[in-house]
Amino acid sequence: MTTTYTSYQMIAKDLPSSLERVSQKPDVVRETEYYLSKIGDVKSVDDFMADTRLYNYALKAHGLEDMAYAKAFIRKVLTEGVTDDEAFAKQLTDPRYADLATALNFAAYDTAATSFDRAQKGVVDKYMRQTLEEDAGADNNGVRLALYFERMAPEVTSTMDILADGALAQVVRTAFQLPMEVAASDIDKQAAYLEKLFDVEDFKDPEKLGTFLERFTALWELENPSNNYDPLAVFGSSAGHGISADLLISINSLKLGGS
Repeated sequence: MTTTYTSYQMIAKDLPSSLERVSQKPDVVRETEYYLSKIGDVKSVDDFMADTRLYNYALKAHGLEDMAYAKAFIRKVLTEGVTDDEAFAKQLTDPRYADLATALNFAAYDTAATSFDRAQKGVVDKYMRQTLEEDAGADNNGVRLALYFERMAPEVTSTMDILADGALAQVVRTAFQLPMEVAASDIDKQAAYLEKLFDVEDFKDPEKLGTFLERFTALWELENPSNNYDPLAVFGSSAGHGISADLLISINSLKLGGS
């Protein structure tokens, strides 16, 4: 039986191959070919927003697919860019908007904005990763959360960054078995409490991040068992794959590397 842990490991252990498989899906090939063939001809925010396929592709690439309806909002993000600290995107807590404005930086580069690699291959790479995570989530949302955390965690600079992102916060709450009452408490108190549990700098260490995500996927499985999967079976020595005994012991520790 494929569990959250094994599903995540199957994807993460060879991420290039996983992304390659996604890139070969017929619908992905079709939309990507269209994007690359048209984006270089886009010379303004108006041009970009007038082409629904380009618009939807770029928003999905940045994890903003659900915001496609908010065209006035997205237009403001792109029109003001990211150069000025007072720009709209820079004032938003969610960094995805600034990432979009950076990739399609019409405010700084005008008609040349889409000629840069970040507007072409850069957006395509993001689209592949986003699609990979969404596909994984269709089968198991815990796997999607783990892949998202793996992608975003190295950029986290504080516990407040985690609390500002609902998905990152959910991973942390699951990994440390925090009750929902904690999420309802004062935000500053939450940040201070998380600082006692872990050091965000540990997420920049691939080994520590890997151990943390092993624990998250194990605990996610215990709370959200896969179909026909007995979460207690991982404690048995007869299992040919899954979660190691050392990992199961380490789950009881609140520190990333154990203490």
